[in-house]
Amino acid sequence: MERVGGKSRREKRKEARLEKHRNRFLSWVENQSGKNKKSNATLDPKPAVEMKFKEKPSGLNKKKDLEGKPKTKFQEFLEIDMGQGAASIEEDRVLERRLAKKLKVKKGRLSGPDDGINMLFEGLHSELDSVFADDIDIDGEIKEEDTCERINATTSSDRNKRKRKKKRQESEVAEEVNIEGSETENGGAEYLQESDEEDQHVEEPPVMDVSVKYVAPNLRACANTESEEISQIRRRVRGLLNRLSESNVESITQEVAAIFRSVSRSVGCQVIGGEVVTSCSGGPRGNEQYAAVFSAFVAGMACLVGIDFSAKLLASLAESFEVEYLKEDGLSLRNLTLLLSYMCIFGVCSSDLIFDLLSELSKRLTELDVSTILTILQSCGMKLRGEDPISMKDFVLSIQNRVNELKSLSAGEGKINCRRMEFMLETICDIKNNKRRAKEDPVHHTRIKKWLQKLKAEDILLRGLKWSKLLDPEKKGQWWLSGDVVSTIENVEDDVTTISKEVLEAQKLVQLAAAQRMNTDLRKAIFCIIMSGEDYIDAFEKLLRLDFSGKQDREIMRVLVDCCLQEKMFNKYYTVLASKLCSHGKNHKFSLQYCIWDHFKELENMELQRSMNLAKFVAEMLARFSLSLAILKTVDLANPKHLTPKTVMHFRMLFESIFENGDALVWNIFTRIAALPELEMLRSSLVFFIKQYVVAAGTGKSTAGKYKIAKKALDNVAGVLM
Repeated sequence: MERVGGKSRREKRKEARLEKHRNRFLSWVENQSGKNKKSNATLDPKPAVEMKFKEKPSGLNKKKDLEGKPKTKFQEFLEIDMGQGAASIEEDRVLERRLAKKLKVKKGRLSGPDDGINMLFEGLHSELDSVFADDIDIDGEIKEEDTCERINATTSSDRNKRKRKKKRQESEVAEEVNIEGSETENGGAEYLQESDEEDQHVEEPPVMDVSVKYVAPNLRACANTESEEISQIRRRVRGLLNRLSESNVESITQEVAAIFRSVSRSVGCQVIGGEVVTSCSGGPRGNEQYAAVFSAFVAGMACLVGIDFSAKLLASLAESFEVEYLKEDGLSLRNLTLLLSYMCIFGVCSSDLIFDLLSELSKRLTELDVSTILTILQSCGMKLRGEDPISMKDFVLSIQNRVNELKSLSAGEGKINCRRMEFMLETICDIKNNKRRAKEDPVHHTRIKKWLQKLKAEDILLRGLKWSKLLDPEKKGQWWLSGDVVSTIENVEDDVTTISKEVLEAQKLVQLAAAQRMNTDLRKAIFCIIMSGEDYIDAFEKLLRLDFSGKQDREIMRVLVDCCLQEKMFNKYYTVLASKLCSHGKNHKFSLQYCIWDHFKELENMELQRSMNLAKFVAEMLARFSLSLAILKTVDLANPKHLTPKTVMHFRMLFESIFENGDALVWNIFTRIAALPELEMLRSSLVFFIKQYVVAAGTGKSTAGKYKIAKKALDNVAGVLM
């Protein structure tokens, strides 16, 4: 191929052809711009924005346009769409507001709720803005500086069509705005405004956690403080207490005691004791059977796990009592009072605590106090009278004085129910006179008492407790063992004086123990406890606290019998203490038998006073059924060769002391050995000795009559007691 001037002929022809088309295109643009200037003079001062549209200046398209042939629907749609694209942004906004009002969209926006994604598109222009960014300013007007460079592909007829269509749209918008304005006057605008405000405050519903468990309303207070393990224990104990009755109290107490041992003692006392008090105070009206069963449960728990359980429960009961008293809840007060009264009946607390509460109530003597006093007296009034008649007398006198004071005051008569007060006074009078009403026969609860007797419930009795001590928030340590002794700065001198006196007495007792041939420290300690005890209960408790190892507990009975024989006059204190020890454990009973047999061997060399004290001691133990006549099986009372004058005198005093009791008691003493075949020799020897040495030497008919009763009792093989 030939190349001319460095270019080929083909390239030159191509450049010429392009130059020809360029010149033709420029001339066409000048013609179109002249037409636009003429048509713009008749249009709206704010013309619609025109789209960039490149039309290929082909002769075929020009020919079709000039001939005026009808266009296809797709071409018309493209022209309308391009024309609408030139509409201003203000028109779009007006149209959007009109549709929003028509559809009643909140906030006047057609867009959906803000989902947080719009922030990602901030700063980005829309497709419409990107097209007209160079043509439209803030007010929606066309920038004239770039219009000369645009290509207008629409004709004047098309602009007129768009103008007429725009006017129709503006008229429709005006009509709808007028309609919406009338609705606003009737409250429509207020509704939209209120809905907008409500939409601003709408909160999303909380998402429920499936793993969260339901907690009952009464347990929500302690739900955050208790662990799951303690909550399970509490629910288990509550279920057992709900099934508690007289028939299953023994088994349920065993189960709860097992639960108590599986946790710490403080947690066990708090959870179990709290459930007992809550079930009584927050439950329905309870009767005496209900209170008796729960009190038996408390007594059984104290026997199985320790008296600290019952002591802490009493403290919790006293606190709950005071709280319910301030609320004036008579139902809860009655339930708690019944529980406390039956705890006294079953030996959990002593009568001193009940009398202390009665004295507190008698000082106020409001209607609640009268109702509480009546509940106590009706449930355990006779027991209180039998245990401490002096305190009962003081209580009756205090009630009478307080009633007289209230009657003297005119204001006091309106505060108390007169009929209830009269009924309380009648009840107090009946108790004072030992008179029981026909409807007040107590329920014996034989099954419960046998079960508690088997558990040795007499050892769990709490003594020395006062109502103020139970309510004391500063009580520490084993406060239930110390009683109501409070050491303060005011009575320090009294305490020092008392301690010094006790030290002097202790020194004297130690010296006396040494004189009585108490040659070991254990014997000296037992001797000092027995001789310094306030009563037999105090001595009994102190003896049980001694640290014995092996068979050292046998020394208690030997020291006790020796102290009894050393007395110048026989003292029943030793028999009562010995009987209490025998009922506590069989080891003490066996030790006493062997000790008495040892003393029987020494009757020939024994002093007269010691022999007399020994005879009366054995007679008292037989009368209390702590020992039986089988203890005499080691003595041959039918062989005159072995019966020395001192021996005869000793056993004669023994049987005379037995015959001083009533006929029924004598019958029961001799009947206890009547049905035993191995004691046949003993029965015959007793008949011989009593007839030969007791009846023959007797001066009255009473001894002969008691002998006949004893002889018949020895023949009572059936063992029927009177």
